[in-house]
Amino acid sequence: MASTVTASTLTVSLTESINLNGQEMGATNTFTVASVNEVYKRILSCTANSETRIVDFHSSVSDAAVTPVDVQDAKYIRVTNLDDTTSITLSLQIDVGEDDTTADESASVLLEAGQSFVMGTPHDSLGVSDANANLVTDLVDLESIIVFTGSTAIDVEVFVASV
Repeated sequence: MASTVTASTLTVSLTESINLNGQEMGATNTFTVASVNEVYKRILSCTANSETRIVDFHSSVSDAAVTPVDVQDAKYIRVTNLDDTTSITLSLQIDVGEDDTTADESASVLLEAGQSFVMGTPHDSLGVSDANANLVTDLVDLESIIVFTGSTAIDVEVFVASV
């Protein structure tokens, strides 16, 4: 059976709005991702004091245990903390070996209440180093994203657009 899905262009606009001393100091920046034909969008309830794996990226989607998203096809990722008071920790699980098994390293990011974390492709997009904070230019794949909630259950929204 042939697909009836017609690829479309995703438009993302990031807007900051602030007026200081009578002058608008904010900005709007817009970019597009062409030929999107798959979207994964989900609101998840993340249990208190636990880790919740919200999305997996693999070169073969049949390898994924949670939410299979092709690492090379994904072009835009957004995770939004839907809580109005409590922050969460996002753990970016990194597949240094790029072998579709498990993450070899991780990096964590604090995501305040109501805020979003945005990135482009998970393919060849991350690098970490624990040696003298050296600049890493040999980038590898994001394997998955895990949410840690702390003592409060939190809802998060995940959105991934793929071509």
